[in-house]
Amino acid sequence: MSTMPESTSTAGKRVRLSREQRQRQLLDVAWRLAREEGTDALTLPRMAEEAGVTKPLIYDHFSTRNGLLTALYQDFDARQTAVIDAAIEAREPTLEGTARVIATSYIECVLSQGREIPGILAGLAGSPELEAVKRDYQLVFIEKCRNALASFTRPKGILQPSFWAMLGAADALAHAAATGEITVEQAQSELYEIIVAMVGRRPSA
Repeated sequence: MSTMPESTSTAGKRVRLSREQRQRQLLDVAWRLAREEGTDALTLPRMAEEAGVTKPLIYDHFSTRNGLLTALYQDFDARQTAVIDAAIEAREPTLEGTARVIATSYIECVLSQGREIPGILAGLAGSPELEAVKRDYQLVFIEKCRNALASFTRPKGILQPSFWAMLGAADALAHAAATGEITVEQAQSELYEIIVAMVGRRPSA
């Protein structure tokens, strides 16, 4: 399959996109399609039709539907990481300020994709690709939180099981907020309390 970028039309002119630009365009089309019609609409032939490109080009970028869904999850996580990094960098350097920033930015990032992310995760359920990608991002997020909270913890620090419990709670709260079971403010407040309590908890020997 050819890896040469295709051209696109802008104001009557043909513009050749780089591979990275084409990937960005295709992901934007996929997000719009998922938002408007749900993730069931995310098939590679439908993507080619919506993006106005050939089927070989779509297959060259994503290979399979799972490849497309995995790329969308990676795109979401990359943007989530950038938002959280910026928020942590600008935070008030206290436990309360750090916990508030982590809680607020995490919930906001998940909600920014509305119903698309749950649909993508459901579509990739049991997928080895997703499991590997998701675990890598989870470990990066845990390490980010560990570093941000390190100056407020006891000498032994926060144990790994506590971070996994926090992450599970964060995902559950974000999902509840996305479905309207609780408000965004309630989700953020509860996650904030969980983080503060986690830091204050005395690690077992």
